[in-house]
Amino acid sequence: MSWQSFLVNFFVRRRFKSQNPEGTSVEQARLGLDSVSSRRFRKPKKLSITSVREQDLAGEWLRYKGTDENKVCLYFHGGGYFWGSPEKYRPLTSRLAKEFGGPVFAPDYSLAPEAPYPAAIDDAVSAYRYVLETGVSSQKIAIAGDSAGGGLALALVLALKKEGLPLPAVVTLISPWTDLTCSGESMSFNGRKDPLFQPSMLMWNSRHYAGDNDKSNPYISPLFGDLTGLPPILFQVGSTEVLLDDSRRAHQKISEQGGSSKLDIWPKVMHVWHLAADFVPEGRRAIRDMASFMNIHIN
Repeated sequence: MSWQSFLVNFFVRRRFKSQNPEGTSVEQARLGLDSVSSRRFRKPKKLSITSVREQDLAGEWLRYKGTDENKVCLYFHGGGYFWGSPEKYRPLTSRLAKEFGGPVFAPDYSLAPEAPYPAAIDDAVSAYRYVLETGVSSQKIAIAGDSAGGGLALALVLALKKEGLPLPAVVTLISPWTDLTCSGESMSFNGRKDPLFQPSMLMWNSRHYAGDNDKSNPYISPLFGDLTGLPPILFQVGSTEVLLDDSRRAHQKISEQGGSSKLDIWPKVMHVWHLAADFVPEGRRAIRDMASFMNIHIN
């Protein structure tokens, strides 16, 4: 672990680890996350950001001058299904667009509790249809996401398979939340090690998103879905995350069912360390690995 990663873990632990979500309003939780994500994003000169606002779709395109327009990465931000936006994730998506070499489309999907399940998955399907309608072949599309957005990305692929839509070429997931029942063993053995999450925080988020629906519904918790016939998938997750088993179990299930899955466990990094890539070298390496995995399966 780099000294930069150590410092980030220390800061995150002091800021978030002791918080008890019970009795905390969604508005308070959002303000807390906003307070540490408000650093001004410095847009690189060769990067263009184009907003999309249509009747049933919102999001933004990020592309560099000279980018390959024949391929696209569809990226779903994290935030526990209750927080986050494409704008707040620009430090990650802009770097990914540069390493990937093609445009990144980041949807601004609906958030709970104002818009609980199935609003987010409906928005995700609409975003994928929108990308297809730009004329890009499905075999030139990479789907990616982190945390709740990683779970949403995997649920999207299950929904596409169910609807008979052409599947993307590749999927890359960062610390994905694939099990909203929070039943993984890492919830216990990494409960103290994870610098960000307590299991109670995730259960709080899960209630807001799932509502009265069964949390083991595959389109809420894709770990419990039929994971056969999926595109190649890369999982990246930290060794001390409470969500470690959300990646390990999904990877194991895909592999046992004959699918193509790669699991990279990074030692002692914080949840979605890619967001700190400007400072943390592990974040820069992980984004390069993501882009490389995408391009291997697209080109």
